[in-house]
Amino acid sequence: MQEAIVFSLNVSYGIISLALLVLGLAIIFGLLGVLNMAHGELVAIGAYTAWAVQSAGLPLLLALPVAAVAAGAIGWLMEITIIRHLYRRPFDTLLATWGISILLREAIKLCFGLEYKSVIEPVGGSITILGADYPTYRIWLMVAVVLGFVGLFLWYRRSHAGTRVRAMVANPMLASAVGIETAKLARRAFVLGAASAGLAGCLMAPLIRIDPYMGVDYLLSSFFVLVVGGLGSLQGVFIGSGVIGGAETAASTILGGTGGYVTVLVISILFLWLKPGGLYARR
Repeated sequence: MQEAIVFSLNVSYGIISLALLVLGLAIIFGLLGVLNMAHGELVAIGAYTAWAVQSAGLPLLLALPVAAVAAGAIGWLMEITIIRHLYRRPFDTLLATWGISILLREAIKLCFGLEYKSVIEPVGGSITILGADYPTYRIWLMVAVVLGFVGLFLWYRRSHAGTRVRAMVANPMLASAVGIETAKLARRAFVLGAASAGLAGCLMAPLIRIDPYMGVDYLLSSFFVLVVGGLGSLQGVFIGSGVIGGAETAASTILGGTGGYVTVLVISILFLWLKPGGLYARR
């Protein structure tokens, strides 16, 4: 019984943590049509920010706004210098952001070196759930992410700003004609996506191994989620994370890490072949 509960919690954690990591890419790729290959490096910047703050003897909570601002500032710089000239040109944005990802990775190696880093969990111990012990920090992380997604969904669906974003996504030319500043909205969406990636890396830092190449794995996982879930909706993010995160966690438990990765890869290939729009594409 306890093993089943722990397994269920591990699957839930895998789904929710993956949704957190994918959110920034979903905002940028789904809403703006930008294939941001530097997404993984923005996640890595958030993780390294957590390590730097903790190494300085400061509370890890302080790293959250610092990571969001650092990644958001890089996103803003990317948008105003390169990305704004390439909207609606997916292949060009792929090449441009791929080059940026290499630059960011080299900058990380220059600043922090090649050795692995680790961050101590700010909340230690475990919580007993139905007789099974589970790490406290993971529980708090899952609760915080779910509440954050609910808040973001309500903002997107019910706020005036969310309405303007939906109008820009549906028909940029018409939205601009009625007075919506589409260029400014696109910039804010890109910065929000970049800041979300940094925040995700910071929150996940105590639970992952931090190194300059970590971004590559998270970029691949994020694209797998979008392939399965579909683009342009928070529902698609959670559905894709459920399929990919659940399948990877279950397969890794049974077959090991390599088996989990192969399972995810096969699922993604099948979706690209049989249902390229994903399970919940934007309508």
